[in-house]
Amino acid sequence: MKKRIGSLLLSTTMLLGVLAGCSSEAGTKTTEADVKESVATTSTNLEAEKTLESNQSQSTSAGTKEATITFWHSMGGVNGEAIQFLVDKFNEENTNGITVLAEYQGSYDDAINKLKSAQIGNMGADLVQIYDIGTRFMIDSGWVVPMQELIDADSYDITQIEPNIAAYYTIDNKLYSMPFNSSTPILYYNKAIFDKAGITSIPTSFSEIESISSQLMKEGGASEAIALGIYGWFFEQFICKQQLNYVNNDNGRSDAATSVEFDFNGGALNIVKAWKALAEKGYAPNVGRGGDNAITEFSAGKAAMTLGSTASLKQILTDVDGAFEVGTAYFPKIKDTDKGGVSIGGGSLWALNNQDDAKKMATWEFIKFLVSPQSQAYWNAQTGYFPITTKAQEEQVFKDNIEKYPQFMTAIDQLHDSSPSCAGALLSVFPEARQIVETEIENMINGLHNEEEAVAKMATDINRAIEEYNLLNYE
Repeated sequence: MKKRIGSLLLSTTMLLGVLAGCSSEAGTKTTEADVKESVATTSTNLEAEKTLESNQSQSTSAGTKEATITFWHSMGGVNGEAIQFLVDKFNEENTNGITVLAEYQGSYDDAINKLKSAQIGNMGADLVQIYDIGTRFMIDSGWVVPMQELIDADSYDITQIEPNIAAYYTIDNKLYSMPFNSSTPILYYNKAIFDKAGITSIPTSFSEIESISSQLMKEGGASEAIALGIYGWFFEQFICKQQLNYVNNDNGRSDAATSVEFDFNGGALNIVKAWKALAEKGYAPNVGRGGDNAITEFSAGKAAMTLGSTASLKQILTDVDGAFEVGTAYFPKIKDTDKGGVSIGGGSLWALNNQDDAKKMATWEFIKFLVSPQSQAYWNAQTGYFPITTKAQEEQVFKDNIEKYPQFMTAIDQLHDSSPSCAGALLSVFPEARQIVETEIENMINGLHNEEEAVAKMATDINRAIEEYNLLNYE
């Protein structure tokens, strides 16, 4: 399928990012939660900064010249402070005369909409942080310098990047963007409620969750067995767990998707049937869309379990404040026999093509700094996102953070137990697709239609959005 670049750049009907109620794991809603989710202690901050200062060394690529580059990001609160610290360190320590100007754009939707109004060669930014579900759109846009070009030109060792994270942003063996703030969803559980209920085995599937829910509520004292936010990201993960495709054309990786597959491969129906069973029995009442309300219910001690991003761990521990011990486990399967893994969420770094070689090389130098082991260990300690560079786990800052928050190892282990084959789908209309999925799940829970009708409506509406996008942007 050949992309029609002109209409893509000029189209004002692009669905990516126009839905205010729509969010990615690290998009609009999560950006708001970022202010709360990552509260690091003063001692950890100081130690991380000291280690970064003492260990960080800058590499110099041949031909790098003095340049000022602009970096758009969507991290607010504590996460934004961590980014600014790294920017300041790079500006102070690089020996190439490079200056990075970091500019907060608000949500990911805001950043990508601002890009849409720019022009090739004058994008307003040289490097931009884009959420995971913007990947297909960015590839199609023609705005970017694929990261693989910069990697190959510098003979950069890509094996130092976590392979299961890099896999999401890799198409035809080409890495298009550099992972930066990555996370996966996990199961959080209240150990006090589990102990009171006499349950020692942590559930690994929806069927196991259903089998212990009554006990958690009657004997454990939980108001609800699981606070299950209606979140399109979770739906996508449940598809991955079943080792099924969300869309056709190899999950949108061999070519742009033309339709969903989850309707006829059975994946969606398995999900909504299991979901509705928990809801109908009162084990998983409707707590609203997204993950924020569900996490609040869990942190308040009302729910025995919840699902949430690994990047929410520090927020949860801070909100619980020692009222009970928080346990973590792998994101659950739908069926006991499912053998799939999880796909990452969050964001990555995209180099924009401003037709300026000096800025391109300066951007690459800054990217290498951001993904260095020292920078990634610092970033992980401050934010709770994965260190995307494997050697970051050898840094003392990382080790100290794991010692303080051992629950985070669940995320690391889950990532390593997944495989690149579970990378997840690429879809240009993913923001709208997520809203559609959430709407139909909520309608089903509220009794407006049954499971089969919910899946059919999801497929029809998403396929219509895909068709409209493809007609505008492909020949």
